[in-house]
Amino acid sequence: MANGKGASLYEQVTRVTHVYLGPAAGRFISRQVESHLHKPPEQLSHKDLRELIDWIRVAVSLLTDDSEIIEEYTTELKKLAKDEPTGNNSKKH
Repeated sequence: MANGKGASLYEQVTRVTHVYLGPAAGRFISRQVESHLHKPPEQLSHKDLRELIDWIRVAVSLLTDDSEIIEEYTTELKKLAKDEPTGNNSKKH
C-alpha cells in the first residue's frame, strides 16, 4: 500500500509526516487534528486539509528554521488534497 490507496486520509497524512518526523508522526498529526480542527483524527476529511496544512506549517516552523524542508513537507501534504474525492458517488440504479 505504498501509494496510500485504501488508507484513511489520517493514515495518508501520517505516512507523509513520518518521513519528516519519524515515529512521532502519528502523535503529532493526532494532536494537530484534535487541537485545531476539534475532531477525532479518524474523522479527518479532505475539506479539512487546507486548514490542517496551515497549522502543520506553523508547528513545524517552530521546530526548524529550514524553510526548504517545511516547503517540501507541505507540498507533499498538498498532493493528498489533489486526490480529493469529487463527490460523484457514481451509484447507478
